[in-house]
Amino acid sequence: MAVVKRAVREPLVHFLLIGALIFLAYGLLRRGQHVETNRLIVLSLDDLKQLDIAFVSQWHRQPTSEEFRGLVGNFVRQEILYREGLALGLDRDDTIVKRRMAQKMEFLSEDVANAHQPTEEELRTWFAKNSQKFSLPDRATFRHLFFGFDKRSQNAQVDALAALAKLEGKPENTPLAASIADPFMFQDYYGDRAAYQLAKEFGPAFATGIFKLKPGSWQGPIESGYGWHLVWIESITSGRVPSFEEVEPDVKTAWLADQRAVR
Repeated sequence: MAVVKRAVREPLVHFLLIGALIFLAYGLLRRGQHVETNRLIVLSLDDLKQLDIAFVSQWHRQPTSEEFRGLVGNFVRQEILYREGLALGLDRDDTIVKRRMAQKMEFLSEDVANAHQPTEEELRTWFAKNSQKFSLPDRATFRHLFFGFDKRSQNAQVDALAALAKLEGKPENTPLAASIADPFMFQDYYGDRAAYQLAKEFGPAFATGIFKLKPGSWQGPIESGYGWHLVWIESITSGRVPSFEEVEPDVKTAWLADQRAVR
């Protein structure tokens, strides 16, 4: 981590030492007693690395030296406020604090549940009983021509039927296709799409209609939420249940989730 190395090597060490001295002085002046070890705020190289990672994750770039000093300053300030809050007992009888603690305990219990890694035999046995959960749906690959309601209004279907007559016997890539249809806002070609995916984009009626067509010719028209479509089906792949080897990582994830649910 270039920024961390540079910061540790040059001004950041001084910054941290000054910050620690200020905090120690603050404690002495306020408490009027010797400073105990637990009043020290120590940032390890790992802490600095985590600050750097968090910044990069949010901003997709390395922090500047000035920005990194700010991150460290915020860390120290937060730690001071946290410790002062504990000293005042602000953590007691606080619903939010209790909720956060409960969430952490849930995460810890999930980690314990995940500690047991299933054997391949366990996964195969579980998969045999739950294989339908991993079923692959029918998928279609097709090209379409669009006749929109916005441009053609009630004539969209009639125009689509007239275009279909002109395309009879023509190949998929005929130049005539582009000249008789409207531009579509999304794609003209869709590869390996399942019905649920098509339903999100075109509507359920279109998704159902696609899988009733046969490959190798211009067919339709099929209605969507946008208008009417002539379709050339390139291929229809029938749904199936995959083999264990194809989905083993997914099976393991599902098995772990199942174990957590049981617990």
